[in-house]
Amino acid sequence: MQDDDFSLFQNEMRGVKRIRVEARADTGKPKADRQQLAQRQQNAILTQQTTTVDGLSDLFVIDVGAEDELYWARDGVQEGQMRKLKAGQIAFEGSLDLHGMNVETARATLWDFLAEAARFEVRCVRVTHGKAARIDGRRPMVKSHVNTWLRQHPQVLGFTSCLAKHGGTGAVYVLLKRTMLEGRDE
Repeated sequence: MQDDDFSLFQNEMRGVKRIRVEARADTGKPKADRQQLAQRQQNAILTQQTTTVDGLSDLFVIDVGAEDELYWARDGVQEGQMRKLKAGQIAFEGSLDLHGMNVETARATLWDFLAEAARFEVRCVRVTHGKAARIDGRRPMVKSHVNTWLRQHPQVLGFTSCLAKHGGTGAVYVLLKRTMLEGRDE
C-alpha cells in the first residue's frame, strides 16, 4: 500500500457511510432576502410626526395624593432649568384648566393643547388639574392622570407643581421642547 494522502484518507474512512442527499445536515438559516432587509431598514428610520394616545396609560396611572407636589424631568434637563421652573422664573405663555373634566375629555384636551403649544414653539405652559379628593376613594383623580400623561408626551421636558399664586399643588408648570423649525410659513 502507498503512503500518499489519498490512501491514508481511505484507511481512515473505512467503515464510514456516505451522507445521502436527503440526509443533509442543517447548515443554518437561509440567506437573507436583501430587498426585504432594505425595506425593513427603511421602515425602521421613518419618523411619525403625530402623537398617538391609545388610552392604555389610564390603566397604569402613577397615583398621587391630593396635596402631593409633582416634579419630573427628562434625562438631560439641567437642574438649574428645573429650579427656575419651580421658582416661577420661566414665564408661562399658555394656561389650560382640566379641573372637573372626566378622564377622556381631559386627556384629549391636554394633548391637543400641547400639540398647539408645540406648533407655536411655546417654552412653558401651566396646566391646572385640581386636587379634589377622590369620589370613591379608589379611582385616581385627574391629577394622577396628568402626572402620567405628561411623562409620556414627547414634547414635555419636565414639570413641577406651581407656586401658590399660580395654583399650588393643583397646577403644574410644564417645560416644553422647542424644535425651532427653519423656513416655517405662518
